[in-house]
Amino acid sequence: MNRPDIHPKITPIYQTSVFKFDDLDAVEQYFDEPARRYMYSRNGNPNSDELAEAVCRWEAGAGALATGSGMAAIFAALMTYCQAGDHVLCAADIYGGSAALLNLELSRLGITASYVPFADLYDLTPHVQPTTKLLLCETMSNPLLRVADLRRLAAECHEQGIKLVVDNTFATPVLTKPLAFGADLVLHSVTKYLAGHSDVTAGVVVARTADDAARLRQIGMVFGLTLSPMESWLSVRGMKTLRLRVAAHSENAWLVAEFLEEHPAVGAVYYPGLPTHPQHALAMTQGGGRFSGMLSFRLPDDEAAVNRFMHRSQRFPFAPSLAGVDSSCSHPLSTSHRALTDAQRDELGITVGLIRLSVGIEPVEELLSDLAYALE
Repeated sequence: MNRPDIHPKITPIYQTSVFKFDDLDAVEQYFDEPARRYMYSRNGNPNSDELAEAVCRWEAGAGALATGSGMAAIFAALMTYCQAGDHVLCAADIYGGSAALLNLELSRLGITASYVPFADLYDLTPHVQPTTKLLLCETMSNPLLRVADLRRLAAECHEQGIKLVVDNTFATPVLTKPLAFGADLVLHSVTKYLAGHSDVTAGVVVARTADDAARLRQIGMVFGLTLSPMESWLSVRGMKTLRLRVAAHSENAWLVAEFLEEHPAVGAVYYPGLPTHPQHALAMTQGGGRFSGMLSFRLPDDEAAVNRFMHRSQRFPFAPSLAGVDSSCSHPLSTSHRALTDAQRDELGITVGLIRLSVGIEPVEELLSDLAYALE
């Protein structure tokens, strides 16, 4: 039934795997101009396209792909530039899942990887090989919140003839737009801040050029990475409050970081909003005066001390993800970064006592009271 008088304000959920055609002429029109209509949801769906376009507008890109997870977004980004025989540089400070993808799976496809210490990021000459295609890094590293100078990094990558791929999950485009600093691709785990309510698993990759955007779409279609309609719809709904949520996350995290920095039970706090953070001035400029809702801190390297904190805290439950409206804590050594080698973890300082907090948007007084009790 066609009802031309119906004009929904919110895009409906197109919960269909396939779309109908009137005749052979309509099918030919699809293949001649696929952007004008839909055929099969793996190739594209109004909801997944709406999400991709929404993130693309935020990041000011030329095109984007919505994927079934943040890991799928990382995979799509790497495959945009790489094939068997190529080499990838990766910042040593990186999400453990990214390292697992490079070490365990892409190596099987003939794509090799090596890791660049944070101090070496702006002079890649010793690390670049003839087959190097790109550098993968994070705007704010997970879990130690080191901040990359994206303008310098993009200039160095392009001087070396390689692409810069930036995971912007922690910062979000509310704080930082990597493409504006010269990055070639920017990706997000939409599961985190973009959707924001811990009820979606999704990812997005945004390209700076139309050619890369077309390549992303081809990869998504052929590998079957396209996000489903329902998760796309939920993600778009979550993004409507992104600006407000990021502001609240950032304000609460700053106050929590200040509290932890003064607490005698805490050995160190890693948060770019603190003046003691090594990249505080850069984060201030690159993030527009806000620093996201993620931070890490150190307790003694003692499992009993970590478990005691987790048992006593009620407002920071141990949940190995991040960026929902409700606060949580995570333990990088045993969850997100357990795929790293012992040497990699030792070099980064990812030890038993390192705890990562995802600070939510609850009343901050409740969060501070809970931390005071948990650290007692």
